[in-house]
Amino acid sequence: MGFLIYFILLLIIPIWAQMKVKSAYRKYSQVPASSGMTGAQVARRILDDNGLFNVRIEEVRGQLTDHYDPRSKVVRLSSDNYHGTSVAGAAVAAHEVGHAIQDAEDYAFLRFRHALVPVAGFGSNVSFFLILAGILFQASGLLLLGIVAMAAAVLFQVVTLPVEFNASNRAMEQIVSVGVIRNDEERETRKVLNAAALTYVAGALVALMELVRFILMYVGMGNDE
Repeated sequence: MGFLIYFILLLIIPIWAQMKVKSAYRKYSQVPASSGMTGAQVARRILDDNGLFNVRIEEVRGQLTDHYDPRSKVVRLSSDNYHGTSVAGAAVAAHEVGHAIQDAEDYAFLRFRHALVPVAGFGSNVSFFLILAGILFQASGLLLLGIVAMAAAVLFQVVTLPVEFNASNRAMEQIVSVGVIRNDEERETRKVLNAAALTYVAGALVALMELVRFILMYVGMGNDE
């Protein structure tokens, strides 16, 4: 029964977080921002206000596919946010610009996360196979290697949290300071940013739960030996 509850939680937590994000985005994408600025204009305004004239803004397909590419120095906004004039679009655009500002200021956690990318990618790819082999063959050494590989991927997700929260905090400061939203729109904007942050929190929580489970399994395997 305990394992059943555990696996249900692993399924429910990320689904709940995604539902919160989509619900908040859907609701506030129908609320027009008082400035009447599109997401692209919001992004350009904040970038220019921070002297980031070299950072470009591009439209990208999909919904909530918005991101900042530090290699190309490009803020990419999904079509709805690029052209839309909603509170949600302004919040998302400002958040992605927050990452561009982090990049320009050499924000420590962002640099650390970038350094972890190859290690975390490798860990994500091999950890499942090592852990599975360790469990099937009762090989504690393989299981330990899988746990170490998985820990690298989990560390990446944990380090992502301060990066995302900091970008959201910067977003709120910027859109208020440059006059993109009024004071009475701050509450709605923060709800969009907080809902988005939930997905990262949920992802990190689920990853930590899985890591702890395999660590306990490894400890139990060692005791059996």
